[in-house]
Amino acid sequence: MKDIRLQEIITLAYRIFLAFFFYQIVRFLFWFFNKDLIKIDSFSDYLSLAYHGTAFDSTGILYVNSLFILLSLLPIIINTKKYYQKFLFWLYFIMNGIAYGMNFGDFVYYKFSQARLTTAALHVAKHENNLGKVFIASVFEHPFVIFWFVVLMFSWTYLYKKVKVREMKPQNRWIYFSSSIVTLCITAVLVVGGIRGDFKHSTRPINLVDANRFVKNPMQANVVLNSTFSFFRTIDTNNFEEVHFVDDQFIHDNIHPYKIYLRENVEPKPNIVIFILESFAKEYSGAFNKNTKIKDFVSYTPFFDSLATKSLIATNAFANGRQSIHGMSSVLAGIPSLTDAFTGSPYANQKIQSIVSVTNELGYDTSFFHGAPNGSMGFLGFGNILGFKHYYGKTEYNNDADFDGIWGIWDEPFFQYFARTLDRKKSPFMATMFSVSSHHPFKIPEKYRGKFRKGPLEIHEPIGYTDYSLKKFFETAEKMPWYSNTIFVFVADHTNQVAYPEYEKAMNRYAVPILFFSPNPKYNLHGEITEPAQQMDIYPTLADLIGYNKPIRSWGRSLVSADKNYMVVNSDSIQNQFMIGNYIYRFDGKEVTGIYDIADRNLEKNLMEKVNSPEIKKGILLCKAWYQDYMDRVINRKLD
Repeated sequence: MKDIRLQEIITLAYRIFLAFFFYQIVRFLFWFFNKDLIKIDSFSDYLSLAYHGTAFDSTGILYVNSLFILLSLLPIIINTKKYYQKFLFWLYFIMNGIAYGMNFGDFVYYKFSQARLTTAALHVAKHENNLGKVFIASVFEHPFVIFWFVVLMFSWTYLYKKVKVREMKPQNRWIYFSSSIVTLCITAVLVVGGIRGDFKHSTRPINLVDANRFVKNPMQANVVLNSTFSFFRTIDTNNFEEVHFVDDQFIHDNIHPYKIYLRENVEPKPNIVIFILESFAKEYSGAFNKNTKIKDFVSYTPFFDSLATKSLIATNAFANGRQSIHGMSSVLAGIPSLTDAFTGSPYANQKIQSIVSVTNELGYDTSFFHGAPNGSMGFLGFGNILGFKHYYGKTEYNNDADFDGIWGIWDEPFFQYFARTLDRKKSPFMATMFSVSSHHPFKIPEKYRGKFRKGPLEIHEPIGYTDYSLKKFFETAEKMPWYSNTIFVFVADHTNQVAYPEYEKAMNRYAVPILFFSPNPKYNLHGEITEPAQQMDIYPTLADLIGYNKPIRSWGRSLVSADKNYMVVNSDSIQNQFMIGNYIYRFDGKEVTGIYDIADRNLEKNLMEKVNSPEIKKGILLCKAWYQDYMDRVINRKLD
């Protein structure tokens, strides 16, 4: 039995457990020293936050201890020798001591940043030459930080030494090596799962925004997090940096970061229902391609096309991001994703004005629906930041018979659940539905095999299924009393597979449909918007329609106002892209690197030689001014 190395495995588990134990202690101390900034109502609430923080502790601890774990289990015969165990001791405490110390810095640092330590601190630090002095001054001003660090590290080393590995020599080397390999493989799987946050196919590795899934207010997310996690998760993900190209007056006069739309007598307030449709690109819908002149165009959305005939539609609209969570921030809060996504940045956890906060202010009931496992895509966490009062996911649906086996509840039954749940709410309400079924691997329920047009792309059939699910939703909803005074919005989160060369073009890879519909004629939601529009325009449009007669922070524009000046923003993750007036601009954060005619959607002919054109000169300034304002508001937490 000793050749299976049970004592080494048990001792390793004990040593990793100690890390979890001491991370919980430092979590409590972090909160204790910042309890005036982070309000927790009860002891049970704190225990809940600490419990959920274990997932984030797992990521940080396993990042730091991966090498230690590997060297503890490698079958190299000398593992139990005293000198090898002493080597492991020093490796363990050097790595963990550095990582653990990050959390103590946040005892003080949090009061200034109101955010956990991230790699953004390194970016700030590189511009300073007095860090040594600052550190020494901080130590003298806050000696309790050093005191607790020393006490806890001493306690940690004491407990570590209480369980030792006895020196042993393998008797049966075949058993020794084979059992070690099996143990290593199992451990590797567990470590990868721990670093990701879980083993589910439907969830990406947990990020800072996910801490908001478990809190009553966004500030409590900092208790769920730990500084080791937040630092490692933001390595190579933070290119946010304040810049200065123009003066504030230029931004005020040309970017108009605050807008106000005055509309009288919007009573009773309309309900708002927003459908963010997974991968529901403009390319798949006939109503949005009447003017594209694509030969033999085929539509996969018959219901959506029919709804468009009695709606206000934007047929030249674009996504402001590349992923589902980017779509959520763009549509609901008017915040696009540039080369680095705002939602994955160190700055996501802040107060944000959005259609959620605006409707909350007006007394709306606000809710978010997503049929995937709760927390998938980061929606629950970001939804809590925005201030949704209710979240309905796979857990609340509570019927796995309708689970597609990979992503979530099939659209048709979940859309019906959506309608029934809305029928129990008091008007006015604002509800957002994020669909799931038009997602890779592009399956549909078995009972609908052969019902929907397949087309040349795998996604075409599930797009038809989601369209059918929308039809069934409306058949149910139009019988309900809330329906007649509701504004419906439909938009894709991003695009997906491409069949037509027109949509292979660089800018058209972001082409999405935007549709506003209401059975109430007083909102006059009819016609076609042909000038460029974007997901960010949805929030100000809705604020306008419901009569929110106060300033809103928005980089978009109301599509039902007289404002026709557009500035469409997105990024290909390498550079940022702006559509302004007659041109498309590529901007790297410092300089405009490419200028293209607005019709050159494939960005084939760079017009940089025409920079003397007055319009282009102004366009370059507008790109820089917008970027300056974006960075200022995100970094300095001025998104409310």
